[in-house]
Amino acid sequence: MTYDPNNIFAKIVRGEAPCFKVYEDAHTLAFMDIMPQAEGHTLVITKEGAESILDLSPEGAAALIKTTQKIAAAVKRVTNAPGILLAQLNGAAAGQTVFHIHFHVIPRTSGLDLKLHARETANFEQLKTLAAKIAAAVK
Repeated sequence: MTYDPNNIFAKIVRGEAPCFKVYEDAHTLAFMDIMPQAEGHTLVITKEGAESILDLSPEGAAALIKTTQKIAAAVKRVTNAPGILLAQLNGAAAGQTVFHIHFHVIPRTSGLDLKLHARETANFEQLKTLAAKIAAAVK
């Protein structure tokens, strides 16, 4: 598949679509998943136009994992989660639905099941509040 520069994440990077931003630097952007699998579910994307890990430059991959680590630590602090699930899917067969490379940062607690992905839209006011808390916790 060829990278589609009009996918929703590319539009978010260009400021053409809204998001609840948590963090941004020259190479990456982190924002709240509007259909979270758990409270605090955050997405980390590269600004590079790449569909999957196989298309991403080594420099882009380094920047993406550095930001993912930073965001995972902030999400863990804010949610008091004992664990963090990182998910990164490559291709439709793997479950990728937005074809722009990204990591899911999902707080995990034993015994608490994850919601099904992309099934229920979260309350936007709650996402906005949580995004501000996570942004403030980023170091």
